[in-house]
Amino acid sequence: MNKNEKLIFKTILLTVFFLSFGKGLLAAPEIPIPSFQFIQPAKSPAETAVTLQIILLLTVLSLAPSLLIMMTSFTRIIVVLSFVRNGLGTQQVPPNQVLIGLALFMTVFVMAPVWSNINTEALQPYMNHQIGTEEALKRAQIPLRNFMFKQTREKDLALFTHYAKLQKDIKTLDDIPTYVLIPAFIISELKTAFQMGFVVFIPFLVIDMIVSSTLMSMGMLMLPPVMISLPFKILLFVMVDGWNIVVNSLLAGFH
Repeated sequence: MNKNEKLIFKTILLTVFFLSFGKGLLAAPEIPIPSFQFIQPAKSPAETAVTLQIILLLTVLSLAPSLLIMMTSFTRIIVVLSFVRNGLGTQQVPPNQVLIGLALFMTVFVMAPVWSNINTEALQPYMNHQIGTEEALKRAQIPLRNFMFKQTREKDLALFTHYAKLQKDIKTLDDIPTYVLIPAFIISELKTAFQMGFVVFIPFLVIDMIVSSTLMSMGMLMLPPVMISLPFKILLFVMVDGWNIVVNSLLAGFH
């Protein structure tokens, strides 16, 4: 055998060796996959009750943003604050984070007595095992329903009770279901917020009209009126302490 034949023969032998015995050397070590047993049989009815309470708590936390927006004063406050910014003509000043933060803290301020009542009448007795879950939910609804009834118009309540076909069954406010009260409360809050927004827009609209008329009389048609009216609107809002007036009007509407 010449040198080339010997080299080819050695190459074939090495290839067969690695294909036959190199699999174990080149293979990655096997890593065991851990298993988790999430569901375990309960040893007592108390453990089952705790599990159901945790599931209920997670459900409430997932619905918390909707409950905060739709069943509290947040809707009216954020809509009115948005009207104020649009009336001023400042595009992103104050920014959305500031408006939402102010609306949240004002909501906490307005709803503090309601939440304190819920804590005293429902949460604390439930945590102390004095009442059951069903009774705690009934007690927690009372302060919140009273708050919503005070801000809801009769016309809006009549609208939803009519389509729910409950006119004959309702004799007192306690007979109105919560699923009827919530949408009536929301549209009442929207109407009140738009009424306040209209009042907020009037002085800013007057300034825009005065500036536009002045520019037209001076023949300055190419100059955008917004550039001239914006400083005057900000100056007026600061001079009359506009934020204090707006916040005072919002708080007075809930008390």
